[in-house]
Amino acid sequence: MEELREAALRGVLEGGRVVREAALEGTRTKGAGDYVTEVDHEAERVIATRLEEGTGIGVRGEEHGGEAAGRHWLVDPVDGTTNLVHGFPVVGVSVALIEEGRPLVGAVHAPHLGATWTAVRGGGAERDGRPLAVSSRQIGEAIVATGFPFRHKNRLPEYLRVFVPALHRFEDLRRPGAASLDLAWVAEGTFDGFFELGLSSWDVAAGALLIEEAGGLVSDWAGGDGYLGGDILAGNPEVHAALLELAQALA
Repeated sequence: MEELREAALRGVLEGGRVVREAALEGTRTKGAGDYVTEVDHEAERVIATRLEEGTGIGVRGEEHGGEAAGRHWLVDPVDGTTNLVHGFPVVGVSVALIEEGRPLVGAVHAPHLGATWTAVRGGGAERDGRPLAVSSRQIGEAIVATGFPFRHKNRLPEYLRVFVPALHRFEDLRRPGAASLDLAWVAEGTFDGFFELGLSSWDVAAGALLIEEAGGLVSDWAGGDGYLGGDILAGNPEVHAALLELAQALA
């Protein structure tokens, strides 16, 4: 598994190099508010080549798809593309190895911030070689990250029914715009929790594993283990419990 961690690490670092170096020319859209650039495609190509040649395991990426049966890599080459296009440096590169619907290995890299996080199921999580642990902050002093469901605006009322009470329940909320980094910051204790609806599996797989291996909890909004479906709650145990209570109040 350590060899697979190293493969994931090399993949996100190579992708991050593309993100840093590539010019943001030829920007086009694949949907309102959902930008995609040549950088996405080139970064995914580089990462996929590195992973497939290094491990022999197939890759499923955000931009080019791929096989999702059996053991496979999930790749998000640029998480926070809108941030990238607008020059906001909160941009992540995320890779996770999936088997039987669970992430086994994960790596997240912030190419503009110089930070890299990795995890192996049962083997802990770390940032640049330093072991990670979720925070121990109580609910009233917790900072919780979130993201608006901009791809699923029909779910905005459902989201707001958690957002509004969360704004009163916790010390404050943050919306940086890159879920992979939000989750990594929960794993290292910068943030104390995270919630969002309508994400994709490649957005959350690596970051969720970081949190679990750092002693936190991750679930879907019903409290189950279906968070790869994109509805996710995460945090230290106390904050996760509070988020779950808010989400279940919707039922």
